Amino acid sequence: MNPVPPAPWPSVVLDSEGVWSVARNDSEDVRAVLAASREAGVPVLVPTAVLAETLYGDARDARANQVLKRLTVVAITEQLARAAAGLKRAAGMSGVAATIDAIVVAVSLAFGGGVVLTSDIHDMRALALHAPARVRAIPV
Repeated sequence: MNPVPPAPWPSVVLDSEGVWSVARNDSEDVRAVLAASREAGVPVLVPTAVLAETLYGDARDARANQVLKRLTVVAITEQLARAAAGLKRAAGMSGVAATIDAIVVAVSLAFGGGVVLTSDIHDMRALALHAPARVRAIPV
């Protein structure tokens, strides 16, 4: 039996565009990140706040729902919310969009850092600068 290679990163967290990119299966980079993560046993995570931002609550969710069955949905606890608030403040950001982005980074940190699949590279990188572990934003 071959040993499982070491994880290339501790976790992968998806924001709303990350979820849709996985659902569309239209990015070679995203497929590569997911394949490497699956092989190494790295969790692929979606914060519950991202579900509220991403889903429509009707038949348009079918493709996303298929993807979500294969991912781990992470509930936003008070501790995660407070960590996100601290990241947002440290980055000098405000507003709902910044809050969701900060939650994504806080979830990544809760799992040791890692990769965030996002279309919002600038904001994710700004938040990651204030993170105590490495968080790398990869564009989708």
